[in-house]
Amino acid sequence: MITYFTSESVAAGHPDKICDQISDAVVDAALTADGESRVAAETLVTVNRVVMAGEVTCPNKLDYKNIARSVIRSLGYTKEKYHFSDKSPVSVYIHHQSLDIAAGVDSGGAGDQGMMFGYATRESTELMPIPIILAHRLVQRLDEVREKKVLPFLRPDGKSEVKVRYENGKPKAVESVVIAVPHDPRIANDELTDKLVAKVITPVLSLYHFKTPSRANIIVNGSRGRWEIGGPASDTGVTGRKIIVDTYGAFARHGGGAFSGKDPTKVDRSGAYACRYIAKNIVAAGLADRAEVRVAYVIGQREPIDREIETFGTEKKKLSVIEDFAWNLLDMSVRGILDGLKLRRPIYRETARYGHFGRDSFPWETVVE
Repeated sequence: MITYFTSESVAAGHPDKICDQISDAVVDAALTADGESRVAAETLVTVNRVVMAGEVTCPNKLDYKNIARSVIRSLGYTKEKYHFSDKSPVSVYIHHQSLDIAAGVDSGGAGDQGMMFGYATRESTELMPIPIILAHRLVQRLDEVREKKVLPFLRPDGKSEVKVRYENGKPKAVESVVIAVPHDPRIANDELTDKLVAKVITPVLSLYHFKTPSRANIIVNGSRGRWEIGGPASDTGVTGRKIIVDTYGAFARHGGGAFSGKDPTKVDRSGAYACRYIAKNIVAAGLADRAEVRVAYVIGQREPIDREIETFGTEKKKLSVIEDFAWNLLDMSVRGILDGLKLRRPIYRETARYGHFGRDSFPWETVVE
């Protein structure tokens, strides 16, 4: 049986990802000042404008404008011709967390209600779905060749899309690759495509033992073959608008809550991380080839009101054995997750690009021995 699945990712300089990184830089700054800080920070970027809003409770006064400009500068938006830069005006509308919400969180309860999912599959070394991992690695490489001036004509921003062919549920080939990236207009599309194939597409696919698709199945800048100016000048960005890119590329379910800009008492974030941790360890332990962990929380309550494990018929042991293993890995109370995964640390800005899952540097990606 042959099926196909497609996932996308976006570069670090994509407008929505600019916002995610600014919001998570606020989280990191607040947690650096005090691990008990509370943050719900939102960012919007558009032509020559940054707007920051939300709620922050922190003992130190944070320099929000400087935080935003530092992120923007690091992403390569330093030229006036981009119509957005580290010198663009920044407006700040941030106040303290609601006392009603704070009361529930102070007692160890969840900072919000909702459903969270975690997923893992044996189809890649990262125990992630292959389509989203390839899409992430393509934009990561795209940023790398621009920053290192391997392809100096590239400009900030970019997207990828990867279509994978599955045979009997297993990934067998990359059918097509789509890359969108702004560039110096003096570079023709044919030359741009040749260089992206040589320096980005082929190196990434070969790492995962896939052949590069035929030229007919590689699309670069599908709209007229050219893209001169990217970033907020061409598309307004907002925090939390890339939740499928952030997780499993639509291969697995999502509870609907965004991650970036939220301190870890918000279970939209920490609950999803805990679920990924458990799902990954189920698969890594050889208990199943695929696993989905799902939970639900209520604002102000410490424990989840629901928790389930699904292995899609791939289990190698009885479900009761898998559940006993899983629920002993981590205390799923809010405080148990924060302490067990050591989440009250400034580790979040790096999560806001190339996906929150599939990189071993994050504590929820740890595999227990």
